[in-house]
Amino acid sequence: MNVQDLKFDSNGLIPAIVQDAQSKEVLTLAYMNEESLKKTIETRETWFWSRSRQELWNKGATSGNTQRVVDITYDCDGDSLVVKVIPAGPACHKNVYSCFADSLLTGEAASGNPEPTAVEADGRFDIINKLESLIAKREAEMPEGSYTTYLFREGVDKILKKVGEEASEVIIAAKNRSHDELRYEASDLIFHLLVLLREQKLPFDAVLQELEKRHVK
Repeated sequence: MNVQDLKFDSNGLIPAIVQDAQSKEVLTLAYMNEESLKKTIETRETWFWSRSRQELWNKGATSGNTQRVVDITYDCDGDSLVVKVIPAGPACHKNVYSCFADSLLTGEAASGNPEPTAVEADGRFDIINKLESLIAKREAEMPEGSYTTYLFREGVDKILKKVGEEASEVIIAAKNRSHDELRYEASDLIFHLLVLLREQKLPFDAVLQELEKRHVK
C-alpha cells in the first residue's frame, strides 16, 4: 500500500500509535497527515500534525527526545498506523517515558481482583515484559537514585562488567549446589543482560527469534 492509498479522515489525518520497538510499550497517540507521514518515512524520525497549533512538528526537535523509526505498519482497513520507534528519552511532554502511565483498573485490582503473578501458567514470562518496560522507562527518564540509571550513565563498559560478574557468580552458585544462591544470582544475570540489550538497542524479541530458529533446525 502507498501513502496515498491510506484512509485519512475528513481533516486529512490518520491516527498513529507510537510503540517502543524494544519493550513494546505504547508511548503515545498522535496524528499524521500525508506530508508528515512522508517526512517520517524519508527522515526515519517521527513527524506529526499538531491539531492545536495547526502545523507540522518533529518529535524531539526542541527537547532532544527524538524517536528513530524502525517500522510503520497499518491496520486491515488502512485507517490507522503503528509507528515502531527507538526513543531517545521520554515520549510524554510531562517528561515521562510513556503518555499512557495511569490505569483505570488500578482501583479494581487493589480491591479484591489482583493481577495474576508472573509464575501463573498464562503469565509465566510476564516479569520479563515488566522488566523490559521498566528498564526502558529508566533509560528514558533517568530518575536520580535508580540503580538502572546509574548503569546507563556509566555506559556499556560498566554494564558489561556487571554481566561478567553476575555470570561468574552464577557459575560459583552452581558449583556450590545451592538453589537459593543460584536463583538469586541467575536473577541478577538476567536483569543485567536485559539492561545490556536495551543499551545495545537489541530487542529481546530478536533473541527469542534466534532461539526459535535454532529450535526449528
